[in-house]
Order: sequence, then C-alpha cells, then structure tokens
Amino acid sequence: MVYLAAVLLMFTCTQIPARAAGCSSRDSILVNKLLTSKKYKIKIYPGATQEVLFFNASGEEGKVYQFFLFDIEGNMVKQTQIRNKQTTILTNFNKGCYTFEIFSDDEHIENGTLTIK
Repeated sequence: MVYLAAVLLMFTCTQIPARAAGCSSRDSILVNKLLTSKKYKIKIYPGATQEVLFFNASGEEGKVYQFFLFDIEGNMVKQTQIRNKQTTILTNFNKGCYTFEIFSDDEHIENGTLTIK
C-alpha cells in the first residue's frame, strides 16, 4: 500500500480552493481523481464555507460506498461509508498529501490524491 500511495502522489493535481478545519484561509485542497467510474457518480468537493469536504455517491439502489483516506506512509487516517444518494462530511485534516480509495461491495470504484497545503 505504501508503494501505491507513492505512485499516486507523483501525478499532477487539479487545484480546488478550499479550507480544511485547522487550516488557514490561504490553504487549499488539491483533488485529483486517477481512476473514475462510468457506472457510479462519485463527488468529492469542498463545502460553501471552504472548511469541509463532502463525499457523495450515487449509482445502483441499495449500494453502500466506502471511502478510505491514507497518509503518505500508507496509514489509514479516515474511513467512512454512505448509502446510495447520501452525502457525508469529512473534516479535521492536517496539512499533507493523502490518497483515497472508494469501494462498493469489494469493487474498486475510484481512487486519487488529496493534498492540503
């Protein structure tokens, strides 16, 4: 998993201005999806206050989606799950580089990087 995290962080990220809890207003969150699904609609985006990140998923009725966030060393730092057409809020990020993985029923749906600087 550490190797995967290192490989994922080598890609260029698209900047999405945002503030995470504990970060100043000059900080930003960079999100880059490396694997995307055409079967499911997955969204990861900052809230209107720019202090939180939202995770939303929609696809097949009754599906459960798991979100895993790993630090640069491959340690899991956040984990959450939602049902189809639900949204959850992710907060309290430390500055740094992360990778994320999204699964549903053991199917790997999406992955990417999240950088807070």
